[in-house]
Amino acid sequence: MDQQTETQAQAFLAPPSALDDARKTLRLEAEGLNALCLALDGPLGEHFDQAVSAIAQAGGRVIVTGMGKSGHVGRKIAATLASTGTPAYFVHPAEASHGDLGMIGDSDVVLALSWSGEAPELADTIAYARRWGITLIAITSRATSALGSAADIPLILPVMQEACPNGLAPTTSTTMQMAIGDALAVALLSRRGFSAQDFRRFHPGGKLGSQLRKVREVMHTGDAVPTIPAQATLSQAIMEMTGKRFGTTAVVDGEGRLIGVVTDGDLRRAFQAGFVDGPVQEAMSRQPRTIGPDALAEQALSLMNERRITSLFVLEDGRPAGILHLHDLLRIGVA
Repeated sequence: MDQQTETQAQAFLAPPSALDDARKTLRLEAEGLNALCLALDGPLGEHFDQAVSAIAQAGGRVIVTGMGKSGHVGRKIAATLASTGTPAYFVHPAEASHGDLGMIGDSDVVLALSWSGEAPELADTIAYARRWGITLIAITSRATSALGSAADIPLILPVMQEACPNGLAPTTSTTMQMAIGDALAVALLSRRGFSAQDFRRFHPGGKLGSQLRKVREVMHTGDAVPTIPAQATLSQAIMEMTGKRFGTTAVVDGEGRLIGVVTDGDLRRAFQAGFVDGPVQEAMSRQPRTIGPDALAEQALSLMNERRITSLFVLEDGRPAGILHLHDLLRIGVA
């Protein structure tokens, strides 16, 4: 065997690299998602609409169940539904057979996952749903399976190649199950008109919760807001700015409405022009950026970054109701 032939033989026998495996895995799972999307143009799409309507019209909750990897996916689907305004929780099928069936009410909807549709652990939950007339939605790949044939609304997913080289470990299949669960959650979210404010009610903690806090919850109010009247002098503005330590002050008219602000930059420009003291209106900025109290903290941060400023006055009816500093957003974890 010559050297070239030997090199080719070694390359043929060499195992694939980790990156090759990664690319193959992602390609096969992407193909699964694409097939799932195309399947929505057929019976799957019709049944998907039925599932969304059934869940939206139910007076109870979505009881998600599944065994093995389908169970792990089910837990995530239940969590996503619950966090986006659709009451849901996961019931383990084995525990259901030992008393947890009592958690399922007649106004609930059962969402059961099994790729083969033949998980024996689901039998009691399926029978319970059939006995009491509880709507059963199935996520499976086989319409003729025990689960698929028993379901009121079968979501039959296309069978695709698993990324596992042995075709055994659920990979592509669980990705597709996860995706159809996300699709259900988003469709229900849209149908309910679930807003960012609604979302915040279920996400008060962490960075997401911080971003969804309103400006009025973070801003400084009352005497902490630097404010001077329109008749004030520049030296009075400096005293207010240094006393309140925000690097700015609001200038208001006789009715308390904002007519301008004085910032550190305004002071520097005034001094560079030889302006020592005099009416503050000659140095103030007349079109400052402001924000409303019901805006989200994330919006305030975006505005500060866009304008390259560190403070924002918060207006209600044109009057300064508060002031928000970048440090306030840092403190709550938004910035």
